Amino acid sequence: MHIRQEDSERHVLSVTVDNEAGILARIAGLVSARGYNIESLTVADVSEDHRVSRITIVTQGPPRVVDQIIAQLERLVPVHQVRDLTDTGPFVERELALIKVAGTGEVRSEALRLAEVFRAKVVDTTLESFVFEITGPTSKIDTFVTLMRELGLVELCRTGVVGMLRGASA
Repeated sequence: MHIRQEDSERHVLSVTVDNEAGILARIAGLVSARGYNIESLTVADVSEDHRVSRITIVTQGPPRVVDQIIAQLERLVPVHQVRDLTDTGPFVERELALIKVAGTGEVRSEALRLAEVFRAKVVDTTLESFVFEITGPTSKIDTFVTLMRELGLVELCRTGVVGMLRGASA
């Protein structure tokens, strides 16, 4: 079955799992087995006793296919909870990036000016380069990276998306 691009939507999934060997591979395999790319994948221990991890997956697909993926994830034994943050309600989404930009003179000044506008921090500097740290929604980071490419982007690394629902409940 061919899926039209306009039927495809971006989804941010939050998956709480037992912190055990192989679970990340099983979850990634389940999503990719459906033929969908994982645009972003983050995982970290979230419990005091190190027994529970939270995996955040960003993928693109039609709602009915994402619903099937969620249903299959919920059937995995080490999975505690699966939430599609995109459909559940308002949520906060952030990503972190480190961006190295090389340049001198006017290029250097412009990179610093743009960093200030985007609230990026200088975390390392030499006479020929900067490393900026920037956090925010993916769209903000994408825009900053595009501008830095024009000024002399040398290297880029990104953490991937993390997200959680807004409000007092977990």
